[in-house]
Amino acid sequence: MEFVAERANALLRYGYALSGNPHDAADLTQEALVRLHGAWARVRSKEDPEGYTKMIMARLHISVWRRRRREQLTWALPETPLEDVLPSDADQEIWEALGGLPRKQRAVLVLRFYEQLSDAEIAGLLGISQGTVRSHASLGLSKLRSAISHRMLAKRRTP
Repeated sequence: MEFVAERANALLRYGYALSGNPHDAADLTQEALVRLHGAWARVRSKEDPEGYTKMIMARLHISVWRRRRREQLTWALPETPLEDVLPSDADQEIWEALGGLPRKQRAVLVLRFYEQLSDAEIAGLLGISQGTVRSHASLGLSKLRSAISHRMLAKRRTP
């Protein structure tokens, strides 16, 4: 399938942004592509297979929250570097802080800033109200700011 050959790496990066974990990103991408295959005839006619696949990935990611609400994510580098998926050194701090957010807040921030979706689009995609989207975005940004400022203070204190 030509679409998979052309867009697999971009979808994997999107999965990483959603999940904060290269293994979960690969799982999200694989499952989304399997589901896309089943709906290919219908999706191809609408000329937006990537949008459809990203919607599947976001919904799969959300379904994981519902099954594992108390999951604690930690930042761990893969055994082999995946330069196409992992953030650059300059962005490492922000990605670590993003990985420490609750799943819903992280998903809202990824959809807003990485995918540049509006509150209405995010609400529709995640099945929540626009007010909840704004609330998660506000709380997530506040936690990111706090985490990054704490890290900067800790770096200044270290000799």
